[in-house]
Amino acid sequence: MARRKRGLNIHGVVLLDKPAGISSNRALQKARGIYQARKAGHTGSLDPFATGMLPVCLGEASKTAAFMLEAGKRYRATARLGEATTTGDIEGDIIQTCSPARCDAELLARTLKSFEGQIEQVPPMYSALKHEGRPLYEYARAGIEIERPARTVTIHQLDLVDWQSPNLTFEVHCSKGTYVRTLAEDIATALGSCAHLVALRRTAVEPFESSSMVTLEQLQEAREHGGLQEYLLPVDAGLLHWPRVELDIIQQGRFEHGNQFEYTPAGLNVERVRVYGPENNLLGLADLDPGGRLIPLKVFNL
Repeated sequence: MARRKRGLNIHGVVLLDKPAGISSNRALQKARGIYQARKAGHTGSLDPFATGMLPVCLGEASKTAAFMLEAGKRYRATARLGEATTTGDIEGDIIQTCSPARCDAELLARTLKSFEGQIEQVPPMYSALKHEGRPLYEYARAGIEIERPARTVTIHQLDLVDWQSPNLTFEVHCSKGTYVRTLAEDIATALGSCAHLVALRRTAVEPFESSSMVTLEQLQEAREHGGLQEYLLPVDAGLLHWPRVELDIIQQGRFEHGNQFEYTPAGLNVERVRVYGPENNLLGLADLDPGGRLIPLKVFNL
């Protein structure tokens, strides 16, 4: 006899405001527990000391998480110049001290702007990137340095917020894969100093805005008053920039069975689409090849 799955059929996206001091996975599990959802996933980890937007995908929305990893992100960060740490942030041990940068706001702003555009970053050792199947942070904790190739990332915008020596606060809009810790260290190097992050807050994950975030405490209170649905966004909320196609009842049956078929919507020249049925019901996600063939990527069970 098959084991019955625990939890409720809850489907949607919650924009969690992750608190400091816990891992992203721990925050995810807390949110999942409040909703009593069967499945949950998130769209990109935040370091334990960091706070801010962590999109939590519940139920069938977890099938969209991998695609949302591609989204750009916004952060507000504070770097302390004059000290470097093992981890690049406040959780590490100090390994270097140097003179804090002596500069004014104009020089700082100009230096920050020099990092806009495509830049090369060497990922930090204290990261979840894997080498031979093991995350780099495991090697780092064992005192082993692994050579890491530089990666190209895009800094769309980088602005000075405040400079109260030795603390530099900036806001950045960046592509996926950008390490803000590394960015802070590189900025400090350009200023003739060294640095580590003392605060980091993710303010947005595209296409979501910070005003939609909710804390664990707010979710718990909403649960007690029957208001959790208020914070649950649609399953495809993070992919609204994907065009939408609508199928007839026969095409819906084919799609739900994972079958490819010819579909040639007028004027649509895209690769990926959200798929809806004739009753405005979300069916899943698909690729649309140049020949007009619809290829199911994810089929939702809603």
